[in-house]
Amino acid sequence: MVAGEANDSKRASDAGFASGIASKGSDVDGGSGPVLRAVVLLSGGLDSATTLAIARSQGYECYALSVEYGQRHSAELDAARRVATALGAREHRVMRVDLAGIGGSALTDASIPVPEQGTTGIPVTYVPARNTMMLSLALAWAEVLGSRDIFMGVNAVDYSGYPDCRPEFIEAFEQLASRATKAGVEGASFRVHAPLIRLSKAEIVREGSRLGVDFGATVSCYQADGEGRACGRCDSCRIRRDGFAAASLPDPTRYRSL
Repeated sequence: MVAGEANDSKRASDAGFASGIASKGSDVDGGSGPVLRAVVLLSGGLDSATTLAIARSQGYECYALSVEYGQRHSAELDAARRVATALGAREHRVMRVDLAGIGGSALTDASIPVPEQGTTGIPVTYVPARNTMMLSLALAWAEVLGSRDIFMGVNAVDYSGYPDCRPEFIEAFEQLASRATKAGVEGASFRVHAPLIRLSKAEIVREGSRLGVDFGATVSCYQADGEGRACGRCDSCRIRRDGFAAASLPDPTRYRSL
């Protein structure tokens, strides 16, 4: 069962993409020109916040989408609400899908511990088909909005090795979108923008800082507490901390301990 929770935020100018902009959904806004719409997946973490900032800096009207999928904590969804408001999303929705009912991941099954040391292969924090599900929800909303553009903050450089963060996955989903939707069958071309996919974490931090992202409002930790304080030990915390260090910028993350 999927339910939607609408949470309107301020109107903003919106989004672009490192590889170019294609087939933008648009409308006319009071005679001032076309309004370019994009759906932006927003987890509440560092990468998705930077992606939203990139999107709005490129002239899109951004519709932010977060998913409550049964993750370990709600702190990242609270962060997503803060980020959507701060970065001027036109609308922010939180949709619910019960991936905890499936399990199979340390992020959705409390009986599986979150690793605090480096591992080999795809880690147990991988959530089966999570990005496929999120992109499907974003695609559905984009089609309703008349948008042809979806933004996602996946990264294939400083990341945990998840298979659904790779360029091949993004390209395959674009092909799926053209065949699985009414708009696609009728000739529309959907683009999944992944502007961070080939950037290091340090480059992402610098770009977000340049665009005015308040990283102190974001939550990346896999096991943050109820106040959003990071554990400082999980893979996500390590990658985030190393990114700020490599970017030579202060780390505003609130840690429980280090």
